[in-house]
Amino acid sequence: MTARYPIERIEARILDIPTIRPHKLSFGAISRQSPVIVQLWLANGACGFGEAATIGGPSWNEESPESIKHAIDGYLAPALIGLDGASFGGALARMDAFCKGNYFAKSAVEMALIDAYSRTLGLPAYQLLGGKRIKSLPLAWTLASGDVNKDLEEAQLRLEQKRHRIFKMKIGARTPEQDVAHVSQIARGLQGKATLTVDVNQAWDGSTARRFLPQMIDAGVTLIEQPVAKWNVEALKTLSETLGHRASIMADETVCSPQDAMMLARAQASQVFSLKVAKHGGLLRTKEVAAVAEAADIAWYGGTMLETSIGSAASAHVFSTLGNKHHGCELFGPQLLVDDIVTELMPIVDFELQLPDGPGIGVEIDPAKLDRFDRARAGLTATHIDLGQKVAA
Repeated sequence: MTARYPIERIEARILDIPTIRPHKLSFGAISRQSPVIVQLWLANGACGFGEAATIGGPSWNEESPESIKHAIDGYLAPALIGLDGASFGGALARMDAFCKGNYFAKSAVEMALIDAYSRTLGLPAYQLLGGKRIKSLPLAWTLASGDVNKDLEEAQLRLEQKRHRIFKMKIGARTPEQDVAHVSQIARGLQGKATLTVDVNQAWDGSTARRFLPQMIDAGVTLIEQPVAKWNVEALKTLSETLGHRASIMADETVCSPQDAMMLARAQASQVFSLKVAKHGGLLRTKEVAAVAEAADIAWYGGTMLETSIGSAASAHVFSTLGNKHHGCELFGPQLLVDDIVTELMPIVDFELQLPDGPGIGVEIDPAKLDRFDRARAGLTATHIDLGQKVAA
């Protein structure tokens, strides 16, 4: 049978966009993002956009902007040319057959395909993903300057603007004692005004987490993200058993595939899953992980890889189709960048991100901004960011 809307062309480009301030994590700091933007054309002329963003190059996982673009140009795009654009599952199967792993790259291509095909039908992407169940999500903001006064000033401004009242703190770069002191000061400053989360980014071992997390919970922390290495499921389970009645343990790097989700559910090793479209390998596979969470009575949280509005809007579409047992989202990536590549940002009203209605993923690209940050057009070479150097105390 002849494909009605065959895939005609796929192109990928790397952008380099500075951040409004250094964004500090347990493994280093970044001052710019380098997302890979994918454009996919169907034979009917419809064009869709997708995105895969990493944090600090390959420091978060094995993929980098350069490897993502190479996988798309060299393997994924040639494998999909001529395939029916309506066959989302077929596209995933074809990509898996031609290229193992490379979830970030596959997620960007799938995102662009769903955007293009839903625009062809004149529908928002969420209609092809099961339909919208949630209209808006509480939007978190990460306090990652590393300075107490700056963090509190930033939080107070966000509260006054009615943009955020959930705040996450990135810790693990300093000693646990310093982290406890830092978090406690922020918690006291926000007491009664906002909810506080900490993300340890795998920086601690089990004994360190058991010793210091209770002190942060005493200070007011209610959600704890990936306190130990992604492989240390036993430590996650122990923390969930001992601390779960006081604060929720959230898995991030540990839960990438549906199989990971099943393992964690069986072990009762976390109360929350952080969902990220890139790490799961696309919108459809994000729904598979979310389905395991719902079946196991595990809550979800809409995570970010600090994407532009392309990846953020696509993530918002899939999050809008999920159930109500959640802890909000952190699709604040566009706000952290000095500029975005769309004509209009998703609105934030009374501390909640308003989830887009489409068509497609619901945002329109500004070609001039896309060209402005294009690494190839700027004549730049690959940028290697050394995140091995710890942030100063």
